[in-house]
Amino acid sequence: MTPESLPPNPKLFDADTLSAALAPLRAGAGLVFTNGCFDLLHAGHVDLLARARALGDLLVLGLNSDASVSRLKGPARPVTPLAERAFVLAGLSSVDFILPFAEDTPYEAIKAVRPDILVKGGDWPLDKIVGRDLVENAGGRVYSLPLLEGCSTTDTINRILRKSGREGNASGGLRTS
Repeated sequence: MTPESLPPNPKLFDADTLSAALAPLRAGAGLVFTNGCFDLLHAGHVDLLARARALGDLLVLGLNSDASVSRLKGPARPVTPLAERAFVLAGLSSVDFILPFAEDTPYEAIKAVRPDILVKGGDWPLDKIVGRDLVENAGGRVYSLPLLEGCSTTDTINRILRKSGREGNASGGLRTS
């Protein structure tokens, strides 16, 4: 599959077009921002996105680029290319807008979006959440929401490897058992 073979994704924006799309929606809107790699969508992702969206009126999802995922998670990642990850995430009713970013952190994306509410998963303590300063200095709120136990992309990949009779890890290579 190539990005060109996917249907158009009406929720996928670059920073400039997202700013224009958000401008008329900002009045009274509780604009929520969260971000991540979302390599293999699982129950933990869906749960976190639904709970993030419930905190406001609109959810902007910052989505790491393929190069960014690889730098953060290792050379075997991402499993799913950006266009496919964005297409699957766009199918969730909790996600209103998707903003890919190439940096290792979403700081510039958060600066561009200017959300009222910033959300990360509970594996991020509040004092380590990137962009917290931007949101709180503008009067917004920052949340670290609990994660569903046992739900992670790494766990999913490692479970697939075990069931296929291979060993390895989600960030490195594979070894045959």
